[in-house]
Amino acid sequence: MPRCKNCKNKFEQVRFNQKFCLEPECVRVWVESEKAKQWKKTKAKAKLDLMTLSDYLKLAQQVFNKYIRLKARGGYCCSCGYELKSKFDAGHYMNANNHWAVRFDERNVWAQCVNCNQHKHGNLIEYRSFLVKHHGEKWVQQLEQDAKKTRKFTKDELKEIIAIYKKKIKEIDLY
Repeated sequence: MPRCKNCKNKFEQVRFNQKFCLEPECVRVWVESEKAKQWKKTKAKAKLDLMTLSDYLKLAQQVFNKYIRLKARGGYCCSCGYELKSKFDAGHYMNANNHWAVRFDERNVWAQCVNCNQHKHGNLIEYRSFLVKHHGEKWVQQLEQDAKKTRKFTKDELKEIIAIYKKKIKEIDLY
């Protein structure tokens, strides 16, 4: 026989998976807990409905950068070759704020140590050398051409980007 979650007395279940006995006080506690659960769901949905394009952009950037960091675990900084340990950044070759067309392009974002990305403003000369060495001049020129295109994102596109990179993060975490 199960015990009531509220009064801890043993009771006989009337329904499958019943957690509370049918004493008035326990029923009141159960109803209040169900109302609280429903309120949390309603609040979460309302919060999503109130998110602006800017909020989605920020969330998409966070999820995308997390994916880049996870993908690069145990690797080296693309600019200086420093071994990446506990803290490192997802460094954009073409600035994310000015080059929206390649903001979420994996070709444009590689793991960088904090020193190169933040203190040396991306260490772009060495960054470009890395890209040319590993992918070739033509590849880098194509990336630079793509970066010149104008691009605006919609909420739906950002939601899709968030979903794609959350899925990729889960796949990495499985290994």
